[in-house]
Amino acid sequence: MKEPMSRYKELGDFLKTRRAKISPLQVGLPEGLHRRTPGLRREEVATLSGVGITWYTWLEQGRKIQVSAQVLESLTRVLMLNGEETRHLYILANQPAPINIPPHYQIINPMLQRILDSLSYSPALILDTRWNLIAWNNAARVALIDFDAINVEDRNCVWLMFTNSHYKKRFDNWENQAQGLVARFRAECSKYIEDPWVTEFVQKLKKESSDFSKWWSMHNVEQERENYKVFNHPTAGKLTFEHTSFFVADNMNLKLFINAPVPGTNTENKMKNLITLL
Repeated sequence: MKEPMSRYKELGDFLKTRRAKISPLQVGLPEGLHRRTPGLRREEVATLSGVGITWYTWLEQGRKIQVSAQVLESLTRVLMLNGEETRHLYILANQPAPINIPPHYQIINPMLQRILDSLSYSPALILDTRWNLIAWNNAARVALIDFDAINVEDRNCVWLMFTNSHYKKRFDNWENQAQGLVARFRAECSKYIEDPWVTEFVQKLKKESSDFSKWWSMHNVEQERENYKVFNHPTAGKLTFEHTSFFVADNMNLKLFINAPVPGTNTENKMKNLITLL
């Protein structure tokens, strides 16, 4: 059965109107002096969503394009859609609408970022329910990886753990850490089992990593708990941290992960030296 072209036009028009509502500052971009229209440009939405500008332009023009759930998830995050808008987007794209899927944000409350930045020598991250990286501090960039240099679509802790060689090398006893991560990710995914993003993400990562495919098939689950983490830094050597996590008070869909230097391990001094060298 042929899809009516009106559906594609409606989808394109909806994206254009949502794009016009988001200011560059809301997604961390400069406003500039030569914007002829309000909101984000097409190329900015495309870049932030991890899709090609030509493809996204065709999408807004109402061309007959199949849109995956993973791309819809990215657009939902970049355009800061609320629950009703998210469901409407999925219906227009002819994809199963997410069930009780919390909204996602490209940036966080500036107050939360200031809290992250105040943890000078403690690597700290804020993740959403899908383990996408929403925010981080300078200490995390120093101890782990420069997240700013990672494509937005790839800023996911599970994805990085299995596909980014530099990130993998940071973890002492990587195999044990990775298996635990898979178990915690599966436990989190069970809350949103009907989310099409999860299915697409898992299938994509299974193709990328035989280790992930093997451990995912075991169906192990575990909850997040306080523990110790050891990172292997290429110049500073071993960095040992006390690891804990907290839900963000005004948004329980976000979680703050903090790694505090363990006293007596010289980790804090090493972090001070690394940050001084930047």
